[in-house]
Amino acid sequence: MLDTLRYRSLNGARAIRRWAVPYVGSRLRPDEFRPLLCYLFTDWKCNVDCHYCFQYDNHRPGMPLETARSSIDWLKTVGCRVLAIMGGEPLVRKDFILDVIRYGSENGFFVYLPTNGYLMDRSFIDAAGRAGVTAINLAVDCVAPRKGLPKALLAIEPQFRYLVAQQKTYGYILFFNINICGPNLRDVRMLTEIAHQNGIGTDYHLLEDPQATVDTEHYAHPDNDLRIRPEQYGEVDALLDWLIEKQDQGWCMVNAPEHLRAMKDRLRGRIEPWDCRAGHNGALIKPDGSIAPCFDLITHPYDWGRIWKPDFNPEALRAAKEACLPHCSSTCFYNLGTYYNLRSLPTWLAKHARMG
Repeated sequence: MLDTLRYRSLNGARAIRRWAVPYVGSRLRPDEFRPLLCYLFTDWKCNVDCHYCFQYDNHRPGMPLETARSSIDWLKTVGCRVLAIMGGEPLVRKDFILDVIRYGSENGFFVYLPTNGYLMDRSFIDAAGRAGVTAINLAVDCVAPRKGLPKALLAIEPQFRYLVAQQKTYGYILFFNINICGPNLRDVRMLTEIAHQNGIGTDYHLLEDPQATVDTEHYAHPDNDLRIRPEQYGEVDALLDWLIEKQDQGWCMVNAPEHLRAMKDRLRGRIEPWDCRAGHNGALIKPDGSIAPCFDLITHPYDWGRIWKPDFNPEALRAAKEACLPHCSSTCFYNLGTYYNLRSLPTWLAKHARMG
């Protein structure tokens, strides 16, 4: 019990320093680019082939360490204190990622690491914990692997068990990242229950068609059979209602309830206007040091600039969002927009404190 109280106190204090303080700074400078979080897209490469994924390309080089460190230095000057490492699969270069985690942690960042878990082992988990990783996002879509959905819990069960066992030793937050698709609706419930039984959180995405917003010639599976069929809409509605009910009961979930409700409309091709903070309070840094407002604008033709010299032109952002928002219900930025409201900030901080 004492370990749990200490762990939750650490999470709460860390959330205030890394989220709440920068949030206040962004409110005091509302017309400036003041990111609350930024995604460091370190690698295009990946070791698995999820048929819905359009954000990996095994023919392109990863980010140099000098660029990663310079990105962290720059983000620190604009008030950001949350760094989310992204890919591809970040662990295709373990030593590089440990260097990034260590450098980010030493500079006062909440360092968030997503991974499919396949390349993890005990020695890496221990090394990442000692380096100061703050959150580990374990991407799993199924209990057992399915066609086109290789990210499965049973495939990485030893890594998962060790991550849970070491959570309070190193103080990191652990949660599942789950992409809701046509074939895995029952798995989503089971993974949610497993997460709750192990005292960890969950984070949900709704499968979206990348062709609507992104030009990716390397995308290998445009005709995948993972889409949610119209006859499944009722089952998805019931799943989302169940997730909202469980969150109301205190189960730890990253998604705001509003976002889970909005997924129902997104499923049917309708999205109500929402407060997208991309390019204002959030951004993405590509492997070459160039930047973009978000994932879905990563191949947008406008030149948004580079680290140290951003160009998030308000008119260009407005035009880009007019085109992409009707197709987008981004979990990352939808939640950022929801919790950017001052009245919602205590809820966001409380979620961090309740983890574990």
